Amino acid sequence: MTLKLGFVARLWYYFRLGYSTYLTFLLGYISTLITVYYLAIKNIPELLNIFPKFVPFAGLSTVIGVPLSIIIGWVHLKRSAAFSAETDIGIEANPYYYKLIPGKEEVYAPLYLELLVQMKRLAKMQGLMSPEEISRIEDLERKLQILIDGGYVGNPRRRL
Repeated sequence: MTLKLGFVARLWYYFRLGYSTYLTFLLGYISTLITVYYLAIKNIPELLNIFPKFVPFAGLSTVIGVPLSIIIGWVHLKRSAAFSAETDIGIEANPYYYKLIPGKEEVYAPLYLELLVQMKRLAKMQGLMSPEEISRIEDLERKLQILIDGGYVGNPRRRL
């Protein structure tokens, strides 16, 4: 049952992504051009003299609108606090920022833990570690073991 539910959830996600990113975008763009032309430009004689036909209006709108949209998108990503907030929310909501991702991380984490244990052992034998360093290493070992056991490290968002 959960396998079917997972498959349906994937299909639902792909549908939403394709519909909202591509179909709605294309239909919205065309719809906006048609609406603006036939409801605004056709009713303003001065603009109708400039754009007597729809195709030149659509072309000029595209030539101006695409670079303007690129600039707005760049500002959104690089200069606005909105993108940072969106990213923060995505990170808070994604459990894999606080636990191991299934796959290669399930191999690397035990390897890192083993390397850490062996390096600590060698450094202790040679007297190269202070008590604070030993404490930090043991804290890392504890966190790695929690991850290996499937637990969370950090402060994942708790669902209410």
